[in-house]
Amino acid sequence: MATPPPPTLIRRLLPRGLLARSVLIIVMPLLVVQVVALQLFYGSHWEVVSRRLAMSVAGDLATVTGLMERFPDEEDRGWIFAAALVNSELVLSFDPRAQLPSPPDNMPERDLARAIAEQLNLPVIISHADSRTVRIDLQLRTGVLTAEVPRKRLFTGTVYLFWLWLIGSSALLFAIAALFMRNQVKPIRRLAVAAEAFGMGREVGPIKPEGAVEVRQAATAFNLMQARVRRFLAQRTEMLAGVSHDLRTPLTRMRLALAMLPGRTADAEEIAELTDDVVEMERMIEAYLSFARGEGSEQTEAVDLAQMAEEMAQRARRDGALVEVAVPAITMRLRPDAMRRALANLIDNARRHGKRIALSAAWVSRPGGTAVEIAVDDDGPGIPPTRREEAFRPFVRLTEVAGTGSTGGTGLGLAIARDIVRAHGGEIFLEDGPLGGLRARIRLPV
Repeated sequence: MATPPPPTLIRRLLPRGLLARSVLIIVMPLLVVQVVALQLFYGSHWEVVSRRLAMSVAGDLATVTGLMERFPDEEDRGWIFAAALVNSELVLSFDPRAQLPSPPDNMPERDLARAIAEQLNLPVIISHADSRTVRIDLQLRTGVLTAEVPRKRLFTGTVYLFWLWLIGSSALLFAIAALFMRNQVKPIRRLAVAAEAFGMGREVGPIKPEGAVEVRQAATAFNLMQARVRRFLAQRTEMLAGVSHDLRTPLTRMRLALAMLPGRTADAEEIAELTDDVVEMERMIEAYLSFARGEGSEQTEAVDLAQMAEEMAQRARRDGALVEVAVPAITMRLRPDAMRRALANLIDNARRHGKRIALSAAWVSRPGGTAVEIAVDDDGPGIPPTRREEAFRPFVRLTEVAGTGSTGGTGLGLAIARDIVRAHGGEIFLEDGPLGGLRARIRLPV
């Protein structure tokens, strides 16, 4: 399988959740439109308005300077300055002995400076007297004319309304889109949780179809699928129960017949061998039925993993195995009988092929969340890496895969274990073990 290419910068920056992506799809075009409108406003309309306001102030100053040249007497300045204050909101003063220095390079109000240069062609220095006033110093032939102009004459208040509309409309649309899409995504999340729980064998029941039409269709299809799967499992369980009964009945009669045979020595040896064959047949039938039946009907419950591991180790020790247990206190939801069967199969395989068995568990972190890993190690011959997947196939014996000369087992232990682990939403791996043999590692999501 080819390795997927690394994600691009855009993919890394894009949100992963459906809610965030949906809101981004809705809000991003609005933001683009707002930015374009802002650029057009500042690039054309605002520039024109600002230049016209500056030309208006420059025109008023030109009128004042013209009147001062026509009426140069000091007595006439009073009515000229008073008229400018009333009609143009210009606060004027004149200093006949002052001389302007060189204008600074970073002088503010460039539009106003250009307008004054076009209409008056006089040296000028513009500064901010305070937050509400702009000060203009003009160098006349007879002195320096100082004018204080309200900032509102140079700036329009519509720019603040535009910014308010820009930010407010974007925030309002974002809030509405997030609320609406959250209600649309919630049924999808509920469907994903129900599907995951059903895949892990938990009883979730039918989910309520809600949300968009497509989401309702998916929820309805999930409910129908869930009902069909349960009906199929129930029918299969009933059929297998009948098969089990039909197979056990003749075996039971055979055991009773063997028990009633005469107790001669020669016959006793033959009876013992036949009895062992019947027991072996019953064990094999039970294994086949367990594999075919699965463990889907059992419900999950909170299980103490350390207690379960010690219980399985005690059973193996009674059969003569040397088992070491290193399992911390971990409580998780499992189907206990099914998980005991899976661990028993793994421990039984390890006992057949090795002398020492180690059973351990630990918490692990993975990209999808936290998981619990259970490991069963042995010191046996192991399995070649190229043939480990083959060992999970039904009716394939580990001894055949490993190439050893011993025989035994039905070849269903690993197949049943994998089926049970996958029914819990996990996975099972075969690896090289720290004891020199095989490690069977179970990973279960929490």
